[in-house]
Amino acid sequence: MWVTSSCNAALTPTSVALGNFDGLHLGHRQVVQPILNRSTFEPNSATVSASGQSLRSNPGKDQNSESKHPATCNNDSASNSLSGLTSDADDRPYSTVVTFDPHPQEFFTGQPKKLLTPLAEKVELLAAMGVEQLVLLPFDRELAALTAAEFVEEILVRQLQASRISVGLDFRFGRGRAGTAVDLQSIASSYGIDVTLAPLYSCGEGDRISSSAIREALASGDLRKAHQLLGRPYSLVGTVVGGQRLGRTIGFPTANIELPPEKFLPRFGVYAVQVLIKNQAVEIKDPSFSYDWKHPQSPISGKASDLSILSGVMNVGCRPTVDGQQPTIEIHLLDWSGDLYGQTLSASLVEYLRPEQKFASLDALKTQIQADCDVARKVLSKPT
Repeated sequence: MWVTSSCNAALTPTSVALGNFDGLHLGHRQVVQPILNRSTFEPNSATVSASGQSLRSNPGKDQNSESKHPATCNNDSASNSLSGLTSDADDRPYSTVVTFDPHPQEFFTGQPKKLLTPLAEKVELLAAMGVEQLVLLPFDRELAALTAAEFVEEILVRQLQASRISVGLDFRFGRGRAGTAVDLQSIASSYGIDVTLAPLYSCGEGDRISSSAIREALASGDLRKAHQLLGRPYSLVGTVVGGQRLGRTIGFPTANIELPPEKFLPRFGVYAVQVLIKNQAVEIKDPSFSYDWKHPQSPISGKASDLSILSGVMNVGCRPTVDGQQPTIEIHLLDWSGDLYGQTLSASLVEYLRPEQKFASLDALKTQIQADCDVARKVLSKPT
């Protein structure tokens, strides 16, 4: 998958799914579905870049043209070849998700927004779906000032050469969020562009599927509801870093996980988790970073049969027994030992076991951890 923050570097023409897509929940997937090119589904590679060169010729697009909102970060060192992005028809549109970075809410409030799917996770999820391109529009004052009509003309028509657009029925865009999904349909029709309006979806219990509802469920420890709305378990993905090694001294060594700072944390407490040791992770360090990525089959793509999924107990919290101050993520893998430092773990939350609590002694903590492990084994041994 090709990822770029420059419209000038985007592969065109495009078939566009437009939105924020935080969480890539079941409702989001209905927005993305109409733009997928199933005949070219190749969910095993990605090139991440802030800019780059087109991988096939783009008839009718002036690569040197300047946009009123260029969203550019030109970089000629980006990779110019990708596996899985070839077609017999050069004019077949690239299935493209267009989103905003930072999240518009973060831009307008000035407050960092906690995300269900930070960029690296979003890249992996979209690649697993078969999306060929992710365009990250830098959300700044210039972009925010575009009217709905200007956004369509400048970004979707002239820069991305969109031939089809898909949005959720509640999508808003343009200056002051004045444009509606119906407005988009009307404006785009004047350019001969079809717009699909995905309806709002609810889960089996009648709860509307939304990123906000998922955050609320996670904040309360309701993993069943979060799973229903997401269509998959919520996961914490991060790198194993050094810690105080206290767990090792009481017989329960833990892997300390460093998450992206913008990652949304679930309710503090202890969880039964399934853990995947990932061979590679999407890594995006700065605007000029490029990365050719081939991932193994993974639970994200629903094809985990050839992988070893480990069972574990995870604590999310501040470790009050040892007077911890900052939230930490610690995972104890059941019946497994080895060196994990520097590796990337993906922990899927299966069941919330108990709230975080302060114990009178390390012996009391040790006894409780053993009890947590016993419960986790029973939970994780149940057929899914």
